Amino acid sequence: MHAPHATSAAGTQDGHEEFDLDGDSLREECGVFGILGEQDDAAALTALGLHALQHRGQEAAGIVTFDGEQFRSERHMGLVGDHYTDAATLERLPGKAAIGHVRYSTTGETALRNVQPLFAELSAGGIAVAHNGNFTNALKLRKEIIKDGAICQSTSDSEVVVHLIARSQKQRSSDRFIDAISQMEGGYALIALTRTKLIGARDPNGIRPLVLGDLNGSPILASETCALDIIGAKFVRDIKNGEVIICERQANGEITIESSMPFGEKPERMCLFEYVYFARPDSIVSGRSVYNVRKNMGINLAREAQVDADVVVPIPDGGTPAAIGYAQESGIPFELGIIRNHYVGRTFIEPSQQIRAFGVKLKHSANRGQLDGKRVILVDDSVVRGTTSLKIVQMVRDAGAKEVHLCVSSPKITHSDYYGIDTPDPSKLIANQYVDHDAMCEFIGCDSLHFLSVDGLYEAVGGVKRDPKNPQFTDHYFTGEYPTRLVDLEAEKGNIKQRSMLREAG
Repeated sequence: MHAPHATSAAGTQDGHEEFDLDGDSLREECGVFGILGEQDDAAALTALGLHALQHRGQEAAGIVTFDGEQFRSERHMGLVGDHYTDAATLERLPGKAAIGHVRYSTTGETALRNVQPLFAELSAGGIAVAHNGNFTNALKLRKEIIKDGAICQSTSDSEVVVHLIARSQKQRSSDRFIDAISQMEGGYALIALTRTKLIGARDPNGIRPLVLGDLNGSPILASETCALDIIGAKFVRDIKNGEVIICERQANGEITIESSMPFGEKPERMCLFEYVYFARPDSIVSGRSVYNVRKNMGINLAREAQVDADVVVPIPDGGTPAAIGYAQESGIPFELGIIRNHYVGRTFIEPSQQIRAFGVKLKHSANRGQLDGKRVILVDDSVVRGTTSLKIVQMVRDAGAKEVHLCVSSPKITHSDYYGIDTPDPSKLIANQYVDHDAMCEFIGCDSLHFLSVDGLYEAVGGVKRDPKNPQFTDHYFTGEYPTRLVDLEAEKGNIKQRSMLREAG
């Protein structure tokens, strides 16, 4: 479990302002992919799947394969394309079965020892585990197993799962897996690879997504459908919330698929931020086109926030579908008034103070021809701390805009997340710093500021307003109503950051 990141608008590094181009955005947790294949190309297919899931985590990537005799592992810091595109790497990962993981660290430090999949030797054989999300009682369980003599080599939640699997008294690996996750709380999509099985599970609320695909008879588990599309696999169905699915290669080579619901059945509560921000727009999440949902958000925003203006401009890339919806509903022309530079990484290498002063212009450039002399509606998917918003608003004004109105296709973010989204401390969220709406608008520097209502978001995603007695989605970052107990948070009274006695060099 992670602590809320109490990052300020600008940290320090060697006495200088920290230069993080994505510092004012929410960070996604992770992405997972697994295949139980028929050919010795499982690693290559997994690398392609992870490439499609790269938006879910850019800090590190790992792949574990099984070649019929041995497990093979490659884990690296950096992007999938930095390590898994050359033939030499893939040759070190032979086998018909593989699982992979892309990571942004919400739990534990950024270090190679925390890169997943994690592997362990068990009495019944080896097992590799990777997960997306966070366990809200991981610290409690970690303390218990360490007290009983366990030795933890990482600060990742996944290692707790591995230990619980190893300690289980069940005989079958799949039963051990179920025994382990029955002790975990939180939001997660988890996959595991044994010598003969590819296992997947979603938390009982279904906060994190996981889908089942098929490639010429080979079952695939992935965080999003876009990972199936890239390899030409067929989407079969979503894994149900609370479901454990076991794909197993039998002695005769046949692959069987079994499903169980060990925790009973309850309504799914998918994380709304999968639709607002995290999932790729070409993915289908719980039967809904993410792109269409985001357009609907823009349509509802236009109905709620009627602004007299000349042009609708998205803040790319996240605001683009909602801006299209806003423009279509309002009848105001849509234009690309801001151009994004896709070749700038999250941090600029050793920038000088002069380069730091360029700020968001390294990532976004004003298209003056579409802004000069116009009343502009800027559409963004979310506002976290507001520091990027104010810079973009100023950039648009500098390009000659007469008026700048900021319309946000999600509600105000008021609470931290504990299910895999790295969010600032609540005190750093602009919605809490400026409770008065006019003061918030003045801080950002726009002529008007509008957020989509919670009901407007619910209608865009699910077609009906929020049921306050039984919310249809996970929405605590907007409402403060968490879908599970926050065991570690309550136990530590807010001081929940997972710490390690070891800090790696480099």
